Amino acid sequence: MADSLLRSFRFQIKLHSTIDGSALGDGAFQECSGLELEMDVKEYLEGGNNDAVIRQVGRAKYQNIVLKRGMLYGNSDGVNRALWEWLQGIVSGQRPVARYDGIIDVMSVGDEVVATWVFDRGLPVRLRGPELNAKTGEVAIEELHIAHEGLRLEAP
Repeated sequence: MADSLLRSFRFQIKLHSTIDGSALGDGAFQECSGLELEMDVKEYLEGGNNDAVIRQVGRAKYQNIVLKRGMLYGNSDGVNRALWEWLQGIVSGQRPVARYDGIIDVMSVGDEVVATWVFDRGLPVRLRGPELNAKTGEVAIEELHIAHEGLRLEAP
């Protein structure tokens, strides 16, 4: 079988509490970015060796995971407030701080998981509400930025 290209439009995101394993929201995000890992490189200038720089391994740096989705509302509950309650709880001093591990699965056309990114101990650092404009008929989009303590690509 020939290799196929990974499609970026079929994915699901799961956020699970590090305390009790409970899920946060429904994972129906329309956009995900920040699957990025960068390593610092330390430069060591050795005395007497003027034509070279020794480079050593430094710390890993992780970008924030950015998730976007349309705001959902039900007939009796109003808008889905789960993401807002997560950040507002932390800001208001609720302890222990609620952290969530995340799983980002990318699926093939046949709904088979072909790639899985996992991040650890996510913490909301920014939550942006929709831009409201009466002149357009666009869907209200909310945007969540999650700082985390590790990202890895795992076998599905």
